[in-house]
Amino acid sequence: MNQLLENTIGRPDFLTVFEWVKPHSRVLDIGCGTGDLLNLLKTRKNTQGRGIEIDVDNIQSCLEKGISVIQANIENGLPDFQDQSYDYVILNQTFQVLKHSELVLKEILRVGKKAIISIPNFGFWYFRVLYFFKGRMPVSDNLPYEWYNTPNIHLASIKDFRALCHHRHIDIVKQVFFAGNYKLPTCAANWFANNAVFLLSKKP
Repeated sequence: MNQLLENTIGRPDFLTVFEWVKPHSRVLDIGCGTGDLLNLLKTRKNTQGRGIEIDVDNIQSCLEKGISVIQANIENGLPDFQDQSYDYVILNQTFQVLKHSELVLKEILRVGKKAIISIPNFGFWYFRVLYFFKGRMPVSDNLPYEWYNTPNIHLASIKDFRALCHHRHIDIVKQVFFAGNYKLPTCAANWFANNAVFLLSKKP
């Protein structure tokens, strides 16, 4: 197995995005971090990718990988991008830190023919148990922040996110739920999944 793909084994969200994105697609990755996902897609699926990132060190890492990246704050929308100019717009583990999440979601589905969004599930049973018995905001390996320094400001469960999509007339084309690296059925997801990945499109 290619070393680049091996390095993503611990990231089921990355592998799901890799499976869903078709070869030779145009991809915009919002909050692209160090560019690992875009690099994987470029190397293995010959995609044309661009990243949006605000952290200078992450931008430097993207440039060293040959990834096209711009520095921007997506809270202001995506005014420089034309409608339907990308096949996929990716927002990976970033939705919960946004102040204006509905605006960003609307902009993503304006710019992209499809959107791929992954979220942590704050309805996960472990969080519920910790809060119930200890009476404190939960901390985990996936979400290692205390209540006073967490970047996560919209604490949504899988049901919450699905309800938002229904309310905003957004079609959930595909959805995958994970407990660690294991996929779960929809009926068990809101209790037992710690992460979810959605493929979205605007309804006609």
